[in-house]
Amino acid sequence: MSVVTKEKSGPPKPEVDKNAFKYRARRDLKLNKYVYLMLVPVVAYYIVFYYVPMYGLQIAFKDFSPGLGLWDSPWVGFQHFESFFGSYYFWRLLRNTLLLSFYELLFGFPAPIILALLLNEIRSNLFKRAVQTVTYMPHFISVVVIAGMMVDFLSRDGLINIVMGFFGIDPIAFLGESSWFRTVFVSSNIWQSVGWGSIIYLSAMSGIDPSLYEAAKVDGASRWKQTMHITLPGIMPTVIILLILQMGNLMSVGTEKILLLYNSTTYETADVIGTFVYRKGILESNFSYSAAVGLFNSIINFILLIAANTISRRTSDTKLW
Repeated sequence: MSVVTKEKSGPPKPEVDKNAFKYRARRDLKLNKYVYLMLVPVVAYYIVFYYVPMYGLQIAFKDFSPGLGLWDSPWVGFQHFESFFGSYYFWRLLRNTLLLSFYELLFGFPAPIILALLLNEIRSNLFKRAVQTVTYMPHFISVVVIAGMMVDFLSRDGLINIVMGFFGIDPIAFLGESSWFRTVFVSSNIWQSVGWGSIIYLSAMSGIDPSLYEAAKVDGASRWKQTMHITLPGIMPTVIILLILQMGNLMSVGTEKILLLYNSTTYETADVIGTFVYRKGILESNFSYSAAVGLFNSIINFILLIAANTISRRTSDTKLW
């Protein structure tokens, strides 16, 4: 007696029509050729300034000498990384970078959200536009000008100390005392970016269905409850995406502004990895060592970005990829 077995077969897989795919691709390219043409400069920018320089990261593992060139410079492996991890400045740089980033995330990230929520509650369009204009303006001021304004306002004979003198408060050297640097840095960043950052959240609020607010009013919900149960959930995907992106730049605090504001008396709280790379790479011409430190900083940012996106993907439906 013979047993005949039949192979289990599922539904037939649809065949991919390569000719149809090529036709659709050519048709889409023809219809949207100007859109793709506008995309070319952006793609070229990232290729030239972000991807091509990755080739030079190998100097972090070499004893690079401009005279020998990139190819002939001898390999030293992880020597520069070991030197940085074992240096006296490592823990100070890491602590300052993390603390400034943490304060920026704790106070700077919610500030545009709060401003957008407050602006959304304003009923006078004239007053709302005036507030928006005033809060947007600092974003268009360059970092150099902002730093100059901070130096003038916060000096011992500056505007802030003059106002404090009217109340009998002794003048304070805000930029000369290390204990004040983090407060000055974070607060100036909030002042400069809070208005511009609120634009994204206001745009997200405009996409919320107005019928939700009408139904909430019928049910007797107050403005506070409407904000907590309709507005905030409505903009939460935008908040999560921007939070993930900021986590990817957590270790890249405003190096340019720090370089313009700090001095030798504030190194204890102001010196971060970015400023250390500048001093080693540009001022001391120690290119390999600074490249190793910068690579370490970028790897930490990449890990934080992956971790933030993974957590968001597992806890919500919002993610970057």
